[in-house]
Amino acid sequence: MAVRPEVSNAVQDYAKAIWSLGQRDEEPVSTSALADRLEVSPASASAMVKRLEAMGLVEHRPYHGVTLTPSGDRVALEVVRHHRLLELYLAEALGMSWDRVHEEAEVLEHAISPALSELIAAKLGNPTHDPHGDPIPTADGEIDETPTSALADLEPGSTGVFVRVSDSDPDMLRYLADRGIAPGDRFEVLEREPFEGPLTVVFGGQAHVLGGALTRAMRTV
Repeated sequence: MAVRPEVSNAVQDYAKAIWSLGQRDEEPVSTSALADRLEVSPASASAMVKRLEAMGLVEHRPYHGVTLTPSGDRVALEVVRHHRLLELYLAEALGMSWDRVHEEAEVLEHAISPALSELIAAKLGNPTHDPHGDPIPTADGEIDETPTSALADLEPGSTGVFVRVSDSDPDMLRYLADRGIAPGDRFEVLEREPFEGPLTVVFGGQAHVLGGALTRAMRTV
């Protein structure tokens, strides 16, 4: 699965953003949401969407939103694979903390070739998940998006495994790391404060009080 040479970094960024936003609710992505995600003006986002449509990478229905075509999916998942492999390589091979790897991978994801990507994958033992628990697409463009639940939605007495967390907030990742909480850890919900208050959750025998934004970002099975 190789990105076509005429696909620029900007086109890759838009394809990845559309894919990422579409994962939230599997609905077409609005150009305003796309503009917010990429921190550009709505006019710039609309112009790029037209370019992607001309390239056959998206379908755009006015007032409904944008969806990726199969070709667009391939572009997006190639970049996602590069990004998540780089995050894991930076963390495992170079010892970089998990709150720093996202920003570095954002820069490097466009710089590596599919061949180098496969060498990194082989070096890491062909991993299936990045340091934040996000699944890594295969070289053929397949991705295992196992259904998960937000920790925030669980009731007292619930048990499970913390499997993934958004990599977009470094402070949140540092908070978890400082408390020794990482994907793969088992947990039990002890208490829930009313009115969307924090949860008291046990990880490894230690009780932690975790706030709403954090528990919404933490995904469990």
